[in-house]
Amino acid sequence: MIKNVNRDTPYADLTPGFLLNAIDSVGVRCDGRLLQLNSFENRVYQVWLEDGSQRIVKFYRPGRWSDAAILEEHAFTLELAEREIPAVPPQIFNGHTLHHCDGHRFALFAKQGGRPPELEREETLEWLGRFLGRIHTVGARSKFHARPTLDVQSFGIESRDFLVAGDWLPEELRMTWIGVADQALDGVRQAYQRAGNVQMLRLHGDCHPGNLLWTDDGPHFVDFDDSRTGSAVQDLWMLLSGNEADVRGQLAALLRGYETFREFDDRELHLIEALRTLRLIHYSAWIARRWRDPAFLAAFPWFGSVRYWQDRILELREQVALMQEPPLIKFLN
Repeated sequence: MIKNVNRDTPYADLTPGFLLNAIDSVGVRCDGRLLQLNSFENRVYQVWLEDGSQRIVKFYRPGRWSDAAILEEHAFTLELAEREIPAVPPQIFNGHTLHHCDGHRFALFAKQGGRPPELEREETLEWLGRFLGRIHTVGARSKFHARPTLDVQSFGIESRDFLVAGDWLPEELRMTWIGVADQALDGVRQAYQRAGNVQMLRLHGDCHPGNLLWTDDGPHFVDFDDSRTGSAVQDLWMLLSGNEADVRGQLAALLRGYETFREFDDRELHLIEALRTLRLIHYSAWIARRWRDPAFLAAFPWFGSVRYWQDRILELREQVALMQEPPLIKFLN
């Protein structure tokens, strides 16, 4: 069980008064209304301005990203918006997108409405594929220097080592989890070897349905906070769900749209289950790294329980089996 947890939070001083003063410091006048939105990693609020309009303000988690890394994310989304790709970039005030106030960093964004995408529709998937192809075309034109790469080391090995070193694992399951995690990471390495030297480019990085807003004019891609360098398929696989037949149809629809603007390297399909495996290991380490934040204690009360780690062991065993199966390449012809 988890012991000796420090429950201090990096957001303890984000009082309503502090928030309003910080926003006011860039020349944006609020009318006093604030609504906290659902976000664990950062703190995100909807604010109402004196002119009746609304903005979204994001306060970045202290210590997670350097200023340079945040500004690379901002520059990428601004570059996309300049090319009429529906990303939601930060707004510029006094010549800057990133602002500082008493040790906190924040940015303001336009409020973008929308609804969840209907991913069961081929038309929706093709539309998303077209924009992902355009995003990746822009992403391949330059490189990140301050933001990391999504790879076996950063997402897998470092996460595994953090969990083992931090005494997060129940003693009775410790060696079992370590064994299956190491087996899963071996499977990830083999998948990368099968894929070969695929292109790495700037990505959204966390392109799941919750980061997509749909309007009558099509999709908007929001929350590039996890943007990093990686293979193109990272922005595709989280849009796939269901049984094998469902996944085949969804992937084919996405790629029909995608290849309107950019050729997709079929070798990357070897990485789908490998990337899913890395995300599963990384997710447990992410909760552990944030355990001092009371929001995580409230949201994940079962973390550290025997049942939690039993489920993770079963999950990774399933991934080991899936990584040994042939990829979906044969279904795309």
